[in-house]
Amino acid sequence: THAKMATIPLGFNIDSPRWDQSTFVGRLKHFLNITDPRTVLVPEEELDRAKALVESCRAGVVPPGSSQEQLLYAKKLYDSAFHPDSGEKMNFIGRMSFQVPGGMAITGCMLQFYRTVPAVVFWQWVNQSFNAFVNYTNRNAASPISLRQIGVAYVTATSAALATAVGLNLYTKRAPPLLARWVPFAAVAAANCVNIPMMRQQEIINGITVTDENNNELGRSRRAAVKGIAQVVLSRITMAAPGMIILPIIMEQLEKFPFMQRIRVLHGPLQVLLCGGFLLFMVPAACALFPQQCSLALADLEQELRDSIVAKHGDKVPYVYFNKGL
Repeated sequence: THAKMATIPLGFNIDSPRWDQSTFVGRLKHFLNITDPRTVLVPEEELDRAKALVESCRAGVVPPGSSQEQLLYAKKLYDSAFHPDSGEKMNFIGRMSFQVPGGMAITGCMLQFYRTVPAVVFWQWVNQSFNAFVNYTNRNAASPISLRQIGVAYVTATSAALATAVGLNLYTKRAPPLLARWVPFAAVAAANCVNIPMMRQQEIINGITVTDENNNELGRSRRAAVKGIAQVVLSRITMAAPGMIILPIIMEQLEKFPFMQRIRVLHGPLQVLLCGGFLLFMVPAACALFPQQCSLALADLEQELRDSIVAKHGDKVPYVYFNKGL
């Protein structure tokens, strides 16, 4: 045990990220770690044990015989399954580690069944239901949202996706075939622009908590909420873009080969697998586009909040910080 105990360096802080979060590569490594789809298969009891280990480590009580590797793995499981603000276990479907298996199945089907209006309507509805789960699960937990607001957000986003998809689907009937294959992406992008702000409207209405660099609360800012949500919308569109833009081009070329025309029944599964390949890299890359701890210059805050910060702290707080959600 002593040898193992010695592997935990003095001053080890389980909450400080293993990689530099001010660089894209550091954030990419961090999100490759916590969006690892294999963590979806970890049993509930093991997740609970990981949480207990992380919490005991935070309290400064490391169980005898724990190595740094065990603690880091426990933190990986904890980050993949528990909400960063509330510490509550997130629902299975809403976890970022489920984005690859869930997203590849739905995206593959959206790209495969794009020709008929009923199929477009069904798969866009499935996708928006999945998105609503993910957005609700990864919201900033300090801003509660009522069931009615969730319902309105869900209906609005689904309507936006369907209006875009069905409208463009009818429009592209006379267009080149490749354009029709890009309709699902346009619908997904339009829906993301509605779904995420609607699901997180409480943050825009009431503002979110902003802190100084030492995590001391300074007040609530609506502008911070808008910046955080805008970054999440961009990330989500980026997450979907390569698979939904490049894959149709690949399929368009592949389908010209005689062997592909003979195995039509396998086109769907093939698109699902290829989507998985794109998402394996794109989920962490899109999450890493912007720092999780977002910052905003004091000058960009609401006048009232700015004045109260200056009154209390003078010019000691040039920037405020907040969790943008995912």
